[in-house]
Amino acid sequence: MNQRILLLALPLLLGVSRAFAQDEADALRYSRLQFGGSARTLGIGGANVALGADYGSVSSNPAGLGLYQKSEIQLSPGFGVSNGDGLYLNPGNAGGATQLSQNANNFNLSGGAVFSGRRNRQNAESDWKGGAFAIGFTRVADFNSGSNYQASLSDGRSLFQRLREPRTAITGGVNSIVGQAGTNSSYYNLDGLAFGAYLTDTTSRVVNRQRQYSLLTQTRNGQIGQGERITNTGSMSQFDLAYGGSYRDRLYIGVGLGIVSSNFRQRRDFTETESDPSTPLNNYTLRDEVQTDGSGFNARLGLIYRFSDAVRIGASVQTPTWMRLTDTYSSGIVANFDATPGYAASQTESTTGTNQYAYKITTPFRANGGVAVTIGKYGFLTGDVEYVGYQQARLNNDPNNTLGDDASFAGTNAYIAQNYDKAVNLRVGGEARLDIFRVRLGFAHYGSPYNKATVNTGYTDLAQNYYTAGLGVRTGSFFVDLAGVYMRYNTYYSPYLLNNYTEPVIQVQNSRFTTTLTAGLSF
Repeated sequence: MNQRILLLALPLLLGVSRAFAQDEADALRYSRLQFGGSARTLGIGGANVALGADYGSVSSNPAGLGLYQKSEIQLSPGFGVSNGDGLYLNPGNAGGATQLSQNANNFNLSGGAVFSGRRNRQNAESDWKGGAFAIGFTRVADFNSGSNYQASLSDGRSLFQRLREPRTAITGGVNSIVGQAGTNSSYYNLDGLAFGAYLTDTTSRVVNRQRQYSLLTQTRNGQIGQGERITNTGSMSQFDLAYGGSYRDRLYIGVGLGIVSSNFRQRRDFTETESDPSTPLNNYTLRDEVQTDGSGFNARLGLIYRFSDAVRIGASVQTPTWMRLTDTYSSGIVANFDATPGYAASQTESTTGTNQYAYKITTPFRANGGVAVTIGKYGFLTGDVEYVGYQQARLNNDPNNTLGDDASFAGTNAYIAQNYDKAVNLRVGGEARLDIFRVRLGFAHYGSPYNKATVNTGYTDLAQNYYTAGLGVRTGSFFVDLAGVYMRYNTYYSPYLLNNYTEPVIQVQNSRFTTTLTAGLSF
């Protein structure tokens, strides 16, 4: 099998009448999470599984709540700047490629409260020394990103080649071959949109007494200029309820429930142009838009054991997140034609209309382990290891929803199981204490979710790396922390697929810098 990065693709609408997307890309979007919490957690690279007495424990290891000595309330506003540099990787001898940037900025807010019911350490009546209950919300995934590229390529590799590839309809007539449900209805696939915008026409012939229809593309010559701008916005947040208790101030046990809400928006503008004055076509733009909203829940169980005042180990597991999602999607083409002898300049437009579809996603199980070492009154060092089996993600239909149906996702789920893989995420961090001041550094490496056997060997830099730093001030009852998180990762995709495997491959070099300020009170 030829190696293709199909699993990294974000293909244009290729004829799936059920809905706009609902594929392996959706499963990965809601499975590849990030560390979140307070600025303190962010400043140490999210490495808090064994640390405890930190609000970030709510979404990582609720056993850490059992180490709280006081109650606290905190609020964490943050601001992020994302950037995506798109580059056409395989222009060949067709022409040059230009690397362009696309920015996406966002504001986020998280916070919560921890209510400690700590008993006197000297109380010998019970081995349970109390614990703490927490409530709050945390951003667990940031979808804000974008990309942009431009290139010049031959006609045989453009979207026109995709439009002229063989597709023959023997029955159903013109409406079947062009993807139209009825004479006056909207189009539902790329062939229909191209036909409605006069980029293609139909021809027919009789074979064995049956009329076969096929497509002819608009006449055009020379090089084609191609570009695509993608803008993604939204996030996934988690509302947490958690409790952590202390057994003999040695073993700490915690449980938590997470209620997830998600919103994702994507707009894609794909454009091709030509400049030959002898042909009528000037340019056309294919615009795809999707809005996905959903909710779900998960649960967590965690343990921390304190070997001594200096050393703790921790472990936690999180169940899959069960989510219900609804896509609202549309697609359309606007084409512009030059004035030619006998014809005036004109603009044509076709659209799928706005459609909706409901479905379900189950994200993978997650397991964490960590160790924390306290260096007296001078600070601490901490490290985590996380396991995520991305190949376990699944999509399912939602026939009980009025916007759903009983369509099978067996093919998509088989693809996920074959092409995604398990990944190991590493997080390390530390804090130095200088009287009331705190200085923090951290690093996290989130492994690639893809199976190496199915990814083109030229694209190996698919992990996510986080570099973090922070400062803080803590008094008896008040604290304020500031953190910065810089993340880098690469993605690859093809805007469409061709039968001869010559479709464009686009690399997007993504980066994001987020600043978070946490202010809180202890009582």
